[in-house]
Amino acid sequence: MWSDEPRVNPTAQKPSASALAQMFEPIRDDLHEVEREFARHVQSQVAVIPTIGNYVKESGGKRIRPAVLLMAARLAGYTGDRAVLYASVIEFIHTATLVHDDIIDESELRRGREAAHTRWGNHVTVLFGDFLYLKSMSLALTRDNLEIIRLLCDVTLRIVEGEIYQLTKNGVVELSEEEHFDIVRRKTAYLFAGCAKIGGMLGPATREQQDALWEYGFNIGMAFQLVDDLLDFTGEEGALGKPIGGDLREGKMTLPVIHLLARGDGQADALIRKIVRERDATLDEWRQLRTLLGHTRSIDYAHSAAVGFVERAKRALRAFPRGPERDALIFLPDYVLSRDR
Repeated sequence: MWSDEPRVNPTAQKPSASALAQMFEPIRDDLHEVEREFARHVQSQVAVIPTIGNYVKESGGKRIRPAVLLMAARLAGYTGDRAVLYASVIEFIHTATLVHDDIIDESELRRGREAAHTRWGNHVTVLFGDFLYLKSMSLALTRDNLEIIRLLCDVTLRIVEGEIYQLTKNGVVELSEEEHFDIVRRKTAYLFAGCAKIGGMLGPATREQQDALWEYGFNIGMAFQLVDDLLDFTGEEGALGKPIGGDLREGKMTLPVIHLLARGDGQADALIRKIVRERDATLDEWRQLRTLLGHTRSIDYAHSAAVGFVERAKRALRAFPRGPERDALIFLPDYVLSRDR
């Protein structure tokens, strides 16, 4: 009988980055190879391109998306070199979205350092993001798997659509929960879903198992973004590497605030509208907002939503037999739920 508990019980461990690294030890060398591939393919005769590429690469990052693809490929029974190639493609796509997001959001920091556009300007940096998108497709086309290329194109288009849709909703205080989830699906969840499914497509996985991996990745992505939304209110600026409360000050309505508006009163409504209108908040206003979020249990509500997606991600892996690869993938949702940055 199937059980959610892997052989190495992750719930008995603190779901920390070190525990995650231990679970994903089998793909450590592959992840290093993804790093090398990124550095190799970001080279150009135009000197500023590798300069920006190396700067962005050195800013760090958890490489969760490539790790999902690599581990899903192993779960599906594949151990060839194409997994590293497609994981590198994913890393190019994800990095391009970050570069463009920072420009659109006018974010001065990325992981505690100057964002690329802060250092090189918007014009150069947006073109660098375009370079990364095109490089990702160029890399994918070095292999002749049209089905995977089609999936990569579809996921990338959904990301861009999500960015455009979010811009049309920027500053809209009346954003509904479903509209917010639609943005999260497009901007975050579909890329995670694509990572997991591509891993399955590389191996001898059945169509049912490929669909299960898509479901797994999709729910991981939803949970990942909801936790990110929560950290905007509960995290520490030093850990996050960016200012706390940035989303609301940028006019982005996230699940805790949407819930507060639905459950709160005129005081909450007036405060949120003021912050969105002025794109700023005093320390007292921020404390007041945090208090209101606590009174309406809006933080708990958003956290419960994230827990629901995590549980759905775990259930999706029932399509596979137990083993170390499935153990690692079952552990990842718990890490996503507990992260502080």
